[in-house]
Amino acid sequence: MDGKLLARIGAIVFVAVAITATAIEMTRKDDPPASPPARLIQPERDPLREGQRRCQQLGQKAVDDAQCLRVWAETRDRFLRPTPAPASPSASEGR
Repeated sequence: MDGKLLARIGAIVFVAVAITATAIEMTRKDDPPASPPARLIQPERDPLREGQRRCQQLGQKAVDDAQCLRVWAETRDRFLRPTPAPASPSASEGR
């Protein structure tokens, strides 16, 4: 047997194995998940968020709405409120 014939036989075997593996993978059925899918947890009801949605739906009329002005002020305060500084490590921990 010469080298060309051996290379051709090897290539044919390789292609046959690849086609067989592809056919098996395509006909395989997926197993159902072991556990039921995780349910999405609904966040707690946020009155500020509901107020923002209401003002959004009002559109241009929200500019004159006192409740929308209050909601926007609270939103601004919540967003711009400085975060508390992290606790500094005590001097004894570093040594």
